[in-house]
Amino acid sequence: MSESADQQVASSRTVNERVRHLSALTVKRMPVYLRALNEMSAAGVEVVSSADLARSTGLTSEQIRKDLAMLGGFGTRGVGYRTDALRTTIRDVLGLEREVAVGLVGAGHLGTALARYNESRRQQPRIVAIFDVDPAKIGQRLGGCVVQPMALVADCVQRLRIRLAIIAVPARVAQEVAEILVQAGCDALLNFAPLRLSLADGVRVHNVDLAMELEALAYYVREPDPV
Repeated sequence: MSESADQQVASSRTVNERVRHLSALTVKRMPVYLRALNEMSAAGVEVVSSADLARSTGLTSEQIRKDLAMLGGFGTRGVGYRTDALRTTIRDVLGLEREVAVGLVGAGHLGTALARYNESRRQQPRIVAIFDVDPAKIGQRLGGCVVQPMALVADCVQRLRIRLAIIAVPARVAQEVAEILVQAGCDALLNFAPLRLSLADGVRVHNVDLAMELEALAYYVREPDPV
């Protein structure tokens, strides 16, 4: 292994000491870099430059260099970054080098699609428990899990050490579900319900409103104004 690679591996071992205060925007860009690096590694690319990442991600080389500089002394001027070492570091920063257990509440159409997609990826984070209130769904196998009743949320969250959960339920019950999850021990929620959740400080919530995203995209396919 080259001296540069040795330095990068050593840097990755202490990365947690340097990345405690990454901005939310920087954290959101890390999976974008990771996906590009995964594709490059699979293609046999051993060294990648910020310009290569820019072409793959649509971000600027300057932004990429700033983000990666926050992870430590990676990269060699005029050469680039060791692809696999950088992948390992970003996975470490995101906590993906360990098991990340996820709970999913809602086994409807959306929840089913999310569970099946997650199972097909066979990567972290992984859905390890699914909950619903519908007796017809409880006991059914979905995405490698057996759907459990909501009454077992607290037990499963604590037993499986779940801190990250997905909410895929109607808006009218999303707040109640979120409070149950937080009380059980979850402190990071991915919310697909069209409702802004009101929770205690310290709980990280990412909202995904599919209807709003489609409505915004409709702007770009509207009929042109008549002449």
